[in-house]
Amino acid sequence: MEGTIAVPGGRVSFKRVGGGARLPLLVVHGGPGLPHHYLGSLERLADEREVIFWDQLGCGNSECPSNTGLWTMERSVAEMDAVVNALGLNGFHIFGNSWGGMLAQQYVLDVTAAAASLTISNSIASIPEFSNMVRRLKSALDPSTQSAIDRHEAAGTTHSPEYQAAIRTWNETYLCRVHPWPEELEEAFRRMGAEIFTTMFGPSDFHIVGTIRHWDVFDRLGEITLPTLVLAGRYDECVPEHAWEIHRRIPGARFELFESSAHMPFIEEPDRFDQVMREFLRANDSQT
Repeated sequence: MEGTIAVPGGRVSFKRVGGGARLPLLVVHGGPGLPHHYLGSLERLADEREVIFWDQLGCGNSECPSNTGLWTMERSVAEMDAVVNALGLNGFHIFGNSWGGMLAQQYVLDVTAAAASLTISNSIASIPEFSNMVRRLKSALDPSTQSAIDRHEAAGTTHSPEYQAAIRTWNETYLCRVHPWPEELEEAFRRMGAEIFTTMFGPSDFHIVGTIRHWDVFDRLGEITLPTLVLAGRYDECVPEHAWEIHRRIPGARFELFESSAHMPFIEEPDRFDQVMREFLRANDSQT
């Protein structure tokens, strides 16, 4: 089933896949602005429960308004709440990857929701801490790649082939280590809402100056009372030590490290990912 939903600022596109007696899973994509396509792997879970995707405003199949004032964490939380209410979700699991994990954390902290569980996949709880992470990880790249990133960002020539090659090296090291990248991941990047990312983050992960540059919920993680699963990849740009600290601060949270993954274990280690997710979701189907 597919359709659209009115949210603050426009209309967004959603897709519901599968079904069954178990509680549905709401999937929150990353970016911000990277549409849901790269998370198509989660449709594997639709053989025992409904899996729901939506493209956040400004990307993918959703409306793309030109008002940059829309691109804030507060409006994104309101959008997620509008989606939940429009779909009539009353008892559901939340899965958020990357930026989607940030949005999911803020949502469960600020909105009274009938969620049964929260999965924070390869995400962060602090933008200032993330800035430190990427600075350290960049220093581990070969000197020519580091130099290309720094020179072209300083000069504003990020469309140059040299810069794009350097970013591809970063992405294949710290985002997804499967070669070649699957088509659904390439498709998501082709359809990314670049304006959203630039407004909320900045020109790149290495220069975060956007509307969420000060975002940090570390000190609020203890308020999360939902059963929570935290996923991390050994080679993730959202470093596993940070994910471990998120898990440590959420009462009773479970932590799973994927030793052969970067940022997308659902693509990089699909069998183990499915096993972990099925077990966690089944264990918490009776929470509401």
